[in-house]
This record gives sequence, structure tokens and C-alpha cells, in this order.
Amino acid sequence: MIIDAHAHLSDSSYGNLALYLEQLKEAGIDRGVTLPGGTMDVRKMTNYVTGKSKPENPIPNNEYIAQAVKAHPDILIGFMNLDPHEANVVSMLENGFKSGFRGLKLSPMTHQFSFSSKAVAELASICGIHGFPVYSHTVFSPGSNTAKYIALAKQFPKTNFILGHMGFGPADVEGLEAAIKLDNFFLETSSGSFLHIKETIAKAGPSKVIFGSEFPLSNPKVELTKILILKLNDANRDKVLSGNIKELLHI
Repeated sequence: MIIDAHAHLSDSSYGNLALYLEQLKEAGIDRGVTLPGGTMDVRKMTNYVTGKSKPENPIPNNEYIAQAVKAHPDILIGFMNLDPHEANVVSMLENGFKSGFRGLKLSPMTHQFSFSSKAVAELASICGIHGFPVYSHTVFSPGSNTAKYIALAKQFPKTNFILGHMGFGPADVEGLEAAIKLDNFFLETSSGSFLHIKETIAKAGPSKVIFGSEFPLSNPKVELTKILILKLNDANRDKVLSGNIKELLHI
């Protein structure tokens, strides 16, 4: 089995459900972990990274994901995307888990928060209680960088944390070292450099690396190819492609 552990879906021409399902089929991928996209137009991603543009739709469309999962329960798994600044964010997450979501996605680029905030700590704690992971990318910011995300993981050892895109930049050494040292810290491969993925598997082990696509910014087949050409043995390849995320999501 192959599971894409990170895809953004939105009601858009370039990132909609039908297009994602088509690309999964073309790539031979069995299932996908989906979360709300569309808070920003990823076709101009550099504008957001450099601060030239701000997210146009900062309110995540979790309902779009809920409906997609309901329509394709044997293929799709849903993560909520929540803004920690929301007054009722804790109850939103609790209700989301009750309704079938299986993880939390944080978006520091969209919502401009710190990993050391009280709200983020409460969300991380709830994820640990329910046994579901926290997923986030990091940015070049004092409050939302890799070091702060690692500190959050250390604060909540019973919660599993996934660092998106192998960390910040082409080769995030801090993220790699955390994957080696912390039992609850994992790296997800989408948009990651081939060499950094290879080095992380060699140093942290295949049990700490999770395959993802970053649809629609990348194509699942493109991202899958990076894993397939690593020349891993069958057992280790299966861990990266599905075993690790299945264990974190209890599926």
C-alpha cells in the first residue's frame, strides 16, 4: 500500500478533489491524507514566502475536506487546519476529532502564530490525548522556526509531531537531529530535496520519514519517484510509503 500523507484540497481549478483523485490513480497511490488548501494561491507561492503577498482566504475550509472524506472514505483521510488565534479553537479541534478528522495541520505562514503560544500548547496536548499527530511546516521566523517546533515536541512527548517538507530549506539539520533524538518527531518528504531525504533515512532511520506529495504544488507521482529511486529494501520502503503514517493514524 502507498499513502500520500500530505495533500491540500480546495474548490479551485488547480487543487480540487477530482484532480487529486485522478493524480493518485495515475501514480498508483492507494490513499491520501488531505487537508484544506486554498488559503493562498500556491501558483504564486514565492510571493507569500517573501512577504510580498498575504493569504487571501485565511479561514480554512475544513468542510470541503469533511465532504471529500465522506464521499471517498476508503481513499481519503482528513486533517483539520485551525487558526490558533480563534477564540474557540480548542472546542473546534475536539469536535473535529469526534466527527472523524485524524490529525491537526498548523499553518504558520497563513496564521502568523508562535509555536510557544498557549493556544498551540493546548492544541498539541489535545492531539496527544486523542492519539493523533500535529503536522506543520516551519518558516524563517523567531516564533515559527524549526527550533521552536522541536521545543513544542519536547514539551509534549506523548504527542506525535510531523515536520512538513523535511523542514525549512533544502537541508534542515535541526529537523534531522530532532528526528534522531526524539521518539515523537517525524519528517514528511514533500518538496524535500532528494539528498536530504536520503541522508535522513540513513541517519534517523526509515521509521522517522513519511511520504507526502504537497498536492497541488507538486504532483504525487513526482514526489513518489524520489522515494522509489532511493533503492530501499522492501521493508524500509513500505515504512516510508505507508507503514509510518498508518501507525500514527491507527489505520
